[in-house]
Amino acid sequence: MTLSDELSTDAIAVRAPATDWRDAVRRAGALLTAVGVATDDYTDEMIATVEKLGPYIVLAPGVALAHSRPSPAVQRAGISWLQLAEPVEFGHEKNDPVWLVVALAALDHDGHLGLMSSLAAVLGDTDLLATLREADSPERVLELLSPTNEGSSS
Repeated sequence: MTLSDELSTDAIAVRAPATDWRDAVRRAGALLTAVGVATDDYTDEMIATVEKLGPYIVLAPGVALAHSRPSPAVQRAGISWLQLAEPVEFGHEKNDPVWLVVALAALDHDGHLGLMSSLAAVLGDTDLLATLREADSPERVLELLSPTNEGSSS
């Protein structure tokens, strides 16, 4: 399973504005809602998680993985991709500011492991991340995340 398999252009926003981390998470959550992955309640849960546990969702320099526990607000597993026009601070000591918020919704604790593996591969590829940061359309993001661009070409 690759990120491009799970993402649709309707779940991707590029050069999106955000006033702060809550706004960024809300916008990433709205993308999940737009494609029928989760309800607005899940977005509220993602924000509440960060308010309670801190900015642990900022996994790598410039990248946050917004998520919450599986809940009735999740309608199906899925992700959204929010590339910000201007980075925002989440309050993470080392990895701020954030330019990319990937929102993840899962029906159970194990159902998203394939997605996490694919995301980890992208996060580990600094050249790919730099190119993704410059992507100017949802279609370009999907193109860059396609299997032909992940790792060696075939």
